[in-house]
Amino acid sequence: MSRGLVAFCFPGQGSLETGMGLEIATSAPEAMEVFERGSEAAGIDLVRLCFDAPEEELVETEVQQPALVATSLAVLAAVRKRGIKPDFVVGHSVGEFAALAAAGALRVEEAIALVRERGLAMADAARKNPGSMAAILGLDDEVVERICRRIANVWPANYNCPGQIVVSGENPAVDEACEAAEREGARRAVKLRVSGAFHSPLVARAADRLRPALEKVKFAEPSAPFMSTVTARVETAKRMGPLLVEQLTAPVRFTQAAQALLVEGVHTFVEIGPGNVLSGLVKRIDRNARTISVSTPESLAMLEETLAAD
Repeated sequence: MSRGLVAFCFPGQGSLETGMGLEIATSAPEAMEVFERGSEAAGIDLVRLCFDAPEEELVETEVQQPALVATSLAVLAAVRKRGIKPDFVVGHSVGEFAALAAAGALRVEEAIALVRERGLAMADAARKNPGSMAAILGLDDEVVERICRRIANVWPANYNCPGQIVVSGENPAVDEACEAAEREGARRAVKLRVSGAFHSPLVARAADRLRPALEKVKFAEPSAPFMSTVTARVETAKRMGPLLVEQLTAPVRFTQAAQALLVEGVHTFVEIGPGNVLSGLVKRIDRNARTISVSTPESLAMLEETLAAD
């Protein structure tokens, strides 16, 4: 099977695992170095958090986001050491920061420090303007969009794959949207274990807090094209700061971004970081796409063998 072009994909909140990154850091000094540099940049002990912290500590937004991105970038360092490079990069929500670092638009330390600030901003916004999120399974996007138009204060938040869309908003509105979705024939409507109504106007306060930090950053032109999950288009350096602000209140268009990558000729999607959530979504978007999840020395060796065989 010809691999076609390769996209590196970076997961978002919800892909965390306890002990994430420990195996790769133990076997690859370049991966451990990312955790150490990231800890200094973010002002928190990412080595302890990623390797030893219990799930109830790791799940907190302000901790989970830098821990996830640091783990993805640690795995990336081990992938790069083996000379494997992407043709495109893409990230799901906070994963966009890892994607931009992978493409050289941000330095590793910058990405992790920004994500720490992003996590703090989102946690604060969620405390001051409470809300929730729910996954609607088994309905067309258009049906869910219609439900959200009909109910005040709930919005589409994540277009994950056909038949899976997440809504976000005020608690009663999200509950009402779940009930409406089930009446419309949804297979399930599941409330998510998150601390706020992310990717909705309810967290606009977080965007206001993050904007000044992003305005200070000089983004370099990416070495591999960056596919935005805000616009589902390849974007240049001058657009990156504004898009990372807009991302907080805009829906994640992962379905549309993956479809755009397929049109560009991508056939192999390499998920870099904990879990295999994005690999599963890509398979639902196009069952002929090849997906490889990399987070351990064993999966890294498998990636090397698979790409060498093409």
